[in-house]
Amino acid sequence: MPTLAGWEDLAEREERFGIHPGDPILLSPDYRVDGVLSLYLCRSSFSRLEHESKRNYTGDYCVFFDFLWGRGKNWNEATADDLWDFEDWRTRSPRNPRKVGGARWNRGLAALSRLYGWAVDRGYVVVNPVETRSVIGRNGEAVLVPAARAKHARASNVRWLTPRAFRLWVDVGLRGHTADGRPDSGWVGRLEDRNAAYAGLLLSSGMRLTEAASLLLFEVPRTGLEGGRYYGGRLARAVTKTKKARTFYASAVALGDVDGYVESTRADAVHRAQARGRYERLAEWRLVTHQSGRLRRVLHWRDQDGVAGQTPLGEATVAERMTYFTEGPQGPEPLWLWLNESGLPFRPASWENVFRTASQRCEKVLADVMAEPPFATPHMARHSFALYMLVVLNYLMDQRMGLTAEERRDFRLLYGDPWRMVQDLLGHADLETTRRIYLAPVADLRLRSLLAEPGGDLSGVTGLSQERMTSVFARIARESDGIQDLDERMEVA
Repeated sequence: MPTLAGWEDLAEREERFGIHPGDPILLSPDYRVDGVLSLYLCRSSFSRLEHESKRNYTGDYCVFFDFLWGRGKNWNEATADDLWDFEDWRTRSPRNPRKVGGARWNRGLAALSRLYGWAVDRGYVVVNPVETRSVIGRNGEAVLVPAARAKHARASNVRWLTPRAFRLWVDVGLRGHTADGRPDSGWVGRLEDRNAAYAGLLLSSGMRLTEAASLLLFEVPRTGLEGGRYYGGRLARAVTKTKKARTFYASAVALGDVDGYVESTRADAVHRAQARGRYERLAEWRLVTHQSGRLRRVLHWRDQDGVAGQTPLGEATVAERMTYFTEGPQGPEPLWLWLNESGLPFRPASWENVFRTASQRCEKVLADVMAEPPFATPHMARHSFALYMLVVLNYLMDQRMGLTAEERRDFRLLYGDPWRMVQDLLGHADLETTRRIYLAPVADLRLRSLLAEPGGDLSGVTGLSQERMTSVFARIARESDGIQDLDERMEVA
C-alpha cells in the first residue's frame, strides 16, 4: 500500500518501544499523541494490568482529560482544584446527565492516582492533583488514600433476571423473535446460534465474560451418554480474575447449544476462512501439535517459521490462546471456541456490544407489551446464576435430604452452607464478597417458606416443578430490588 511506504518495519519499531497488540493509544481532540502518556501506557506498571482493567482505566482517563481540555488544559497541567471540580461534575452536578455512583468514581480515582503518582515520581508533573489523607488501615497502621474517595460506595450495581425474563431476552434480543414469540420474518441478525449459546453458557455456569469468552475447544465439557444434567470443566488460572484455576459446571442443555454452534455456524466460518487462505496469512499463529501431562497440561506447538515451543495451559494468556490452531482435515483450524463471521477469534470485549444490541432490540420490540423490557449484560448472567443456585441449594439442603436440624447442622459444618457453595461456583476469593455484593438483596428472604412445597422436576435440576419455580422467582422479584421479571399479564411463548 503506497500510504504505508516507509513503514514496513512498523512491527519491529513497536516491539522495540514496548508497544504490543491491544495496548491503548490516546489521542487529544486535535489528534496528537502525547509521548509521555504513551510511555506510561506501554512501559509502566499499567501495562501489566489485566486487559479489562486497562480498558476501564483508559476510559476513565479520557473522561478526565476531556474535562481538562474544556478548561484549556492538557493532562499534565491539572491541579487539585481541577480534580475536585471534576468530582463534583462527575458525581453530583445537575449539568451532567450521566452522573456516576461512588464505586465508579472510586475506580476512576484509582486510575488517576496511578497515572499521576507515576508522572510525579519521574518528574513529568510537578504536583500531584490527587490529594491524599491519612487513615488507619486494617493492620492498625496509617495509610494514605485519595481525599476525594467516595465513602459508603456500593461495591457493585447488581442486577438479575428471572429465568423466564432471561429466556425472553434471548429469544427477542438474540434470536430475533417478535413479542408474541414467533420468528421475525424481517430478522437479519447474524450468528444467533453462537450468541445464544454463549449467553446460555454464562447463565448456566456463572463464568465471567473473559473466562467463558476465551475457552478453547477442548476445554468445553463433553456430555456423556449416561444422561447427566451437569458436566464439569476446568478454567485455567491465566484466564480467571483471581489467577487460580477452578472447576465450573454447565448444564447439558447449554453444552448442547455450544455443540450445535460448533458443528454448524462455526464449522462453516472455518471452512470459508480455509478456502480463502485466511489463516495462512495471519501475522502470528501457533499450530498445536500435541498435548502432554495430566496434572499439568502442556501445549506443544510450532509457529509460522517452524520454531517449536511449549506452553503450560495454565499459563497461556488470553492473547496467546487466540493464536493457537490445530490441524484439521481441510487445514489449520482455530482452537479458540468463539469465532466471528470471518472465522477469526471473536475478542472477549466484543461480547459487550452483542449484549447491548440485544437489549436495544428488546426495548424496541417489547415496548408496547411491557412497561420495562428486559435488558442484560454478560455480568448480569453471572448474577442471575448466583441467585438461581442460592434458591436451588437451599431447597436441596433443607428439603431433599430429609435431615433433622442437628444432622443439617453437621452437614453444613462438613460441606459448607449454600453461601459457601455459591462462593466456590463463582470463584470468589472470600465469602463476604458473595454475601455482600451478589446476593445481599435476597439474603433476608425466607427461602425455606418460599420453597415449602416439593414438586416435580425443573429441567432435571432442582426437584421443583417449572410452575413452582416460576412462582418462587416471581415472588423474589416482587420483594427485592434489581431483579427483572415479566409483567404478570405477559406469557413467554
